[in-house]
Amino acid sequence: MLRSAMSSKPPATPRQRPDHGTEASLNRPPMARPYAAAGVLFFDEEDRILLVEPSYKPGWDIPGGFVEPGESPYSACVREVAEELGIAPPIGGLLAIDWAPCLNDGWLDSEMLAFVFDGGVLPASWRERIRLDMDEIINCAFVSVDEVGGLLPSPHARRVRAAAALRGVPQRSGYLEFGNQIPESVGGSVSVASLGEPDARGAGAAQVLAGPPACGAVMMSSLANEVMEA
Repeated sequence: MLRSAMSSKPPATPRQRPDHGTEASLNRPPMARPYAAAGVLFFDEEDRILLVEPSYKPGWDIPGGFVEPGESPYSACVREVAEELGIAPPIGGLLAIDWAPCLNDGWLDSEMLAFVFDGGVLPASWRERIRLDMDEIINCAFVSVDEVGGLLPSPHARRVRAAAALRGVPQRSGYLEFGNQIPESVGGSVSVASLGEPDARGAGAAQVLAGPPACGAVMMSSLANEVMEA
């Protein structure tokens, strides 16, 4: 997906850059100044991926959005999930970073770096607590990896399929924020194979947030044919 950053709305206006002189006047080489976005892949017990349907554009997406000024990609991912789905489950390590070129289409004025994190298997006890932000997200469903291509733009579908395939690959790189591994390493590696269950009050590491009514049977259908008909 090159026209949208995960499922978040695009910036209202082109990004304003401080005028500190040209690269040449500062005696340094030209530097890329890409936008950044962050999203997450949540799976069900059948390895289907959670997609969301935004209200402001056609098609589907993964939960996530633009990284705000002063915000880290991981923090942006956690924030966007809370805003869009109304839950804050644990989110694991980085699966992939996808670079996308500037399309010069009047939408974004620079390249894009998309960070895709591993949400692991989202247990049913968390799925039933989802509360959609109906202003931006009007639907959500789990679909198979094979069906992602029919719901997402080609570049975005490639990103999602590639990131999903990397879940089974031994970690060869790490996601750091100012030199610290995020999330913290457990036993030398990061694992979200089994996310924690919420307690009866929704307290703990994944606090349930207030929001609109939960997804209905159609919204949270795990049947791909219902998604295709939506």
